[in-house]
Amino acid sequence: MKRIGVIGGGQLAWMMASAAQELGIELVIQTPHDTDVAVSLATEIVLADVDDVAATAILATKCDAITFENEFVDLEGLDKLAIAQNVSFLPPLTALAPLLDKYTQRCYLRDLGLPVPQFAVLEQPELPPGFEFPVVIKARRNGYDGQGTFIVKDASVLAALYHRYPDTPFLIEEFVKFDRELAVIAARGVNGEVITYPILETQQEDQVCRRVFTLDDLPTEIVATCNSIASKLLTSLGAVGVFGIELFLTADGKVSVNEIAPRTHNSGHLTIEACATSQFSQLIRAVAGLPFGSTALTCGGAVMVNLLGYEDTHSDYPDKRQQLAAIPNAHVHWYAKESRIGRKLGHVTIVVGRDDEHQDYLSQAQSLARQVETIWYP
Repeated sequence: MKRIGVIGGGQLAWMMASAAQELGIELVIQTPHDTDVAVSLATEIVLADVDDVAATAILATKCDAITFENEFVDLEGLDKLAIAQNVSFLPPLTALAPLLDKYTQRCYLRDLGLPVPQFAVLEQPELPPGFEFPVVIKARRNGYDGQGTFIVKDASVLAALYHRYPDTPFLIEEFVKFDRELAVIAARGVNGEVITYPILETQQEDQVCRRVFTLDDLPTEIVATCNSIASKLLTSLGAVGVFGIELFLTADGKVSVNEIAPRTHNSGHLTIEACATSQFSQLIRAVAGLPFGSTALTCGGAVMVNLLGYEDTHSDYPDKRQQLAAIPNAHVHWYAKESRIGRKLGHVTIVVGRDDEHQDYLSQAQSLARQVETIWYP
């Protein structure tokens, strides 16, 4: 396979394109703006919205298979296109179908026997039977980076939210009193092989990922449970590609599934520097039918910090980026986006060694994360 199409042209596609170049594979991008960050590395561009099926038909004539940067697509239209033009979508559209709506995703996971929080469709502005405050309310489609997710603590807020978005279908979930949030980055190849990366811990603020850490203190049974969930899910879906699986871990050691992203994921960005093969290279390998690379850590550990916009500005923060780059073993990835409050503008990964002076890896990693955030945020 020499050419892969990607629906989407943001930072995930940009990092895919860099990995594809290393493997000698060209990427053709379908994206709405010629200023989108992936355009600079793409071999060819189809300028169109990601849900423009007619544009995807053109994209299909320029590549051997098509993968996805995000899931905001017209699945029904793509299904007709796949039949009409014999287009190879990877992950297959049948793997995406149960996941794009958060309610059907929850049902799929439950029916597969995987642990999930209590959930229901929110059909009226009050708690369904069996729920108690606080609860989590999620838009069933197109939510990301905290958008469309609300933690609701009382009846008045629930009623106000319901009436504020009268046309938005919502899912209601129990609020899980987790001890840690974990993430598994997993890949499945065309031959059915499933591989997983080292389990990660993510830290969220306002439902947006702020920091990601590699871990060295998880009990082996927790690691095995997380990897088993990933393998069972990807195998059941018949997936081909890379998936991000977000998990809750409670203080008593119980693991449940939070959400599934059927693509490369923010929590896996540190694999670029910390692992033998990045999640982006693994995706290209999966789609192209190439052997997987090793997922092993190549360092003692790593921490990744998202650089979120804290003001609306055209500035690209050159001074702060220079300070971040001066941190030993830091790698700054800048997405060349216009700054908006809460928008992911880039990320910093710092690889960490192991020595006698720093036996407590997590404490060291957390200190480095604070150093990054002290520089970045006013």
